[in-house]
Amino acid sequence: LCRELSDLETEKEQVLAEIKQLQKKEKSCEELLNTYNNFNEWEISEWSDQRAVFTFLYDSIEFTVVFGSPISGDFFGEIPCRKIVSMSFESLLDEEAAPLSSLLVQRLIFQFIESKGCWQERCPTLHYLPQVLHDISLVVSRCKVLGEEIEFLEKWGGKFNLLKTDINDTKVKLLFSSSTAFAKFELTVSLSANYPSASLPFTVQTKIGNIGKEEVAAVLSKVPAGHHYLRRMVSLIHQNLL
Repeated sequence: LCRELSDLETEKEQVLAEIKQLQKKEKSCEELLNTYNNFNEWEISEWSDQRAVFTFLYDSIEFTVVFGSPISGDFFGEIPCRKIVSMSFESLLDEEAAPLSSLLVQRLIFQFIESKGCWQERCPTLHYLPQVLHDISLVVSRCKVLGEEIEFLEKWGGKFNLLKTDINDTKVKLLFSSSTAFAKFELTVSLSANYPSASLPFTVQTKIGNIGKEEVAAVLSKVPAGHHYLRRMVSLIHQNLL
């Protein structure tokens, strides 16, 4: 019995040593990736010789990178550089419980992911991984801000004569109403993963009054693309038309 206990204790120490070594390797890889990528929206949830798992957007997107064999004589920091044999993305969002703004953000991020085709071809070895993480982080960051903008408009839209904010797939419908201007109209903007770097396609449906696409277009032409684009669009419509 004593010998069995001794063997178990030895085995336990070996397992703990292995865990400690893996944690040290994970921390080292995270620090190395951070030096390459000074703008990140990712967290490492797993790192081993077989694979690495990253999460984005409050753990709602999981990115798994499967490693192949080490490349002889090539290193990624202090560890052997490995081939990458597959890369996959999975949504962990509870679609039934999530708000529409979160669903929209996920759609746009996965729209970007799918538009790039085979990620493994873009990232054949570990050396390319920091750039991939950076590219995804940029899109996640922009889409996350968009989600926050929509939540702001849903909560405070009344201050801008915004009666209702609705989301349909990747389109946002904004219903404006003002008794002072005797106007009611619906502005529908089409969003994509490159938001907010380009002007947004839009349609206008007049319900009451004379404010239509021409009047709205004249105002929106003065709104430059960039940070908080959607909020600035709503604010300028409020200031100039309502």
